[in-house]
Amino acid sequence: MTIEPFRKEDVPRFLRLAAGENWVAEPWEFDFLLSAFPDGCLSARDETGAAVGFVTSLRHDCSGWIGNLIVDRDCRGTGIGEALFLGAFDSLRGAGAETFWLTASKMGKALYEKHGFNSTDTIIRWTGRAGAPTDTAPAAAGAWDAALDRLGWGDRRDGLLAATCRRGTVLAADSAFAVIQPCGQAVQLGPFSAVSPDRAAHLLDEALNSLPAGITVYIDTPACNSGAVALLQERGFRDHGTNVLMYAGVKPDYRPEYIYGLATMGSCG
Repeated sequence: MTIEPFRKEDVPRFLRLAAGENWVAEPWEFDFLLSAFPDGCLSARDETGAAVGFVTSLRHDCSGWIGNLIVDRDCRGTGIGEALFLGAFDSLRGAGAETFWLTASKMGKALYEKHGFNSTDTIIRWTGRAGAPTDTAPAAAGAWDAALDRLGWGDRRDGLLAATCRRGTVLAADSAFAVIQPCGQAVQLGPFSAVSPDRAAHLLDEALNSLPAGITVYIDTPACNSGAVALLQERGFRDHGTNVLMYAGVKPDYRPEYIYGLATMGSCG
């Protein structure tokens, strides 16, 4: 087994493995990740050269995010996942990142704890549906707010914000912004930041009102943002699963009360 760079031609193989795990993964992420931080995007290959595992990572300003760690079911338990994880971790450290983020399943949590990661929150995947349009005014297109995003995550994530905003529709109101991104036959709402539940509620209602009735909407939200949890429950969203949010290195200035939706479905925050 060898660890090599994640190649663009590997993306279909990754997507097949991801589908087998019922992950929500989109091809655009790899165009972005492989260009933004190629040194931290890796594949594991067997003796025939076939890719049997993958990991990606992304450096922000002072922090980095490890995601998309997956190994073929037939090759698990052989250390491939740990080797991939450590390769991405080392790449981020070598690039100067001081804080390291990831989301972990119950199965993967012990591996990350072994290497110094601590649990700091739970990320809930919410699913809901847009209803029939109401009298709510249509959402206004706007600009993403890097300062507001930084308030939640404690770091500048301009590259990630720009990438998601290019492919989605940015909605903005006073002290709140959200991006509606295509996600297969559904949509994802995120990144989504607001200074208060009231501001978030107004923007969420505008976003839902702008969508076709019945379309599935995904939102990944920190459980520690009790205002977000209450808001989504009130709007009929359902908890569709959780992962543990973990970090290592310098403790982040993390303020989940400003985070109403992650920018991606777990791959880079």
